[in-house]
Order: sequence, then structure tokens, then C-alpha cells
Amino acid sequence: MNAHYTQTTPAQKDELTFTIAQDHSGERLDLALAGLLPEHSRNRIKQWIESGFVRVNQKPVLPKTKVLTGDVIWVAPPVEPHALNLPQDHEIFIVDETEGYLIIDKPAGVTVHPGAGNPDHTLLNALLFHRPMLANLPRAGIVHRLDKDTGGLMVVAKTETMHTALVRALANRTVKREYTALVWGDFPRDAVIEAPIGRHPKDRVKMAVVSRGKPARTHVFVQQRWGRVTLITCRLETGRTHQIRVHCAAMGHPLVGDPVYGKTTVVKDAPDALKTFKRQALHATRLAFSDPVSGENREWVSPLPEDFAALLAFAQK
Repeated sequence: MNAHYTQTTPAQKDELTFTIAQDHSGERLDLALAGLLPEHSRNRIKQWIESGFVRVNQKPVLPKTKVLTGDVIWVAPPVEPHALNLPQDHEIFIVDETEGYLIIDKPAGVTVHPGAGNPDHTLLNALLFHRPMLANLPRAGIVHRLDKDTGGLMVVAKTETMHTALVRALANRTVKREYTALVWGDFPRDAVIEAPIGRHPKDRVKMAVVSRGKPARTHVFVQQRWGRVTLITCRLETGRTHQIRVHCAAMGHPLVGDPVYGKTTVVKDAPDALKTFKRQALHATRLAFSDPVSGENREWVSPLPEDFAALLAFAQK
């Protein structure tokens, strides 16, 4: 393999060119590039190809295009959209840090990524301020997200190689994520909820259990039952948008305080503190995975925030 790097315009990272050697001849382009650029996931490389950031012998191609010995591949990885966002000095809560990643305890009320309605003052903006090197990584190294009003543990990669390793670990379901939730009603027993999740057919802002959705599985463990509400622990096997909230609502036990999936479910004789809780009662309590570098099994636990802990006192009344 031959490779060289040249400076490009500010709209791109450094360009790369590769000449295909015999050991990659006959492979699909996306597979060959994944071998040549192991710090990037195959899915990300596929997106580059489909977006026109990769050419073979100066021609646009498809991910499934077969490459041959002597073919010249040109790659100009795009600058991620977050690189245009401003670093902003607001507090982040770092639980642990290694050379490869950060463990963050995100407060409820903080948005993870900039987007419609939340253009700045997000976790991403804070990360770019406190760890400027993250500007070189996709989404500033953020590997997975939490809803704005869900607090708790997240992992943020600090290097391209670590980002790829952690994304793959998530895909392989070797990252353990557990959440504590308070749901309406008397959840009868431990359960595995397996139901596909996709966009709601009538309300595009919401997710729903739909036949053509993506596979989703949530393990539910009952911790304490008070009749009107139940305290549960949820372990995710998949990471669909709003997965716990959608699955619990589909079971007839939406989360207390959920403004999207539980606003029509309120037990009439429940204390006002339960009826008027201002966000979904959900917290990312535990995060565990095998360190991709050392192989050590690591685990972190986040205590319930004050508002959630106080809510449990009213659940018992």
C-alpha cells in the first residue's frame, strides 16, 4: 500500500490516496478501505463513499464496487458538522478519564448534540471547550446519547481508534447500560420486552412499536412495587431512540413524568409530586465494558439525582 497526505481546503480534513495492492484486489471498496483505515468503522466509510468523498481512479463509485491491483483510491474525509460549533465554557461532570475515553455523568436538562431548538449550550459544546482535541473526532467523540431530560452515565472517546472500538462494542452488545426508572402502575414481574421500534405512523416526533421498526430488546427487573408506581431497572441490548420510554408505554406502564409517552396516564389518587414531575423519571445508573486497550473490565455507577430520589419518597405514600 502506498499513501500520501496533502493539505486541502478548510472544508475537508487531509486528503489520502491509496494504491490497491494484491492483498486487497477483488474486495468491495468499503471492505478494502476498512482494512486500510482500521481506525474508522466500515459504516462510516460507506457513508463517505455514498456522499462522494471517495473516488477510484478519479471516478465516483459505490460501496460495493470491486477494486483491483493498481487502482488508486482518493479519500477526503469530511469535517464533521460539530467542528463548526463553538466551544462553550459550561460545566461537565467527569467521573473518570483515561488516555482513550471520558466517563461523563450528564445532568438531566442538558442536550447532548446541537439540533433544532438547541443550537448550543450542549454537552458537545462543553466537550469542545474542556477537551479541544475532540474537535477532530465525529460528534466530538460522543459514542451514544441520552435524551435531554434523562441524566446519567455516558462514555466519550478521545481518539479515533477508541471511538471506533467503542462503537463496535455497542454494536456487538458488549457495553452494559442499565437505567433506573419509575413507571406508572403495578409492573407485575421481571420481563424481556422485545418489540420493534420506528417512527410513529401519525406523529413523526414520536417513536412507537411498529411492525417495520428496528429490532429492540429491553430487560426489565422489578425493584420495588407500591401499587400506583413501580421502581424498575432496565438493561438495554439495543439502543433505539426512546427505547425504554416506548417499550414501557407499550406495556401499559409509561414512565412517571414522561411528557411524550405518558402524559395521558396518571393515577388519580397519586400524590401531586408524582403527577407533576417535570421530566421522565429515568436515569442512566450503570455503565460497564471491557477497556479496549487494557482488556480490564470497568464499571461505573451514578447515584440518583436529587429530584428523582425525592420522588421515591412520595412513591411510598
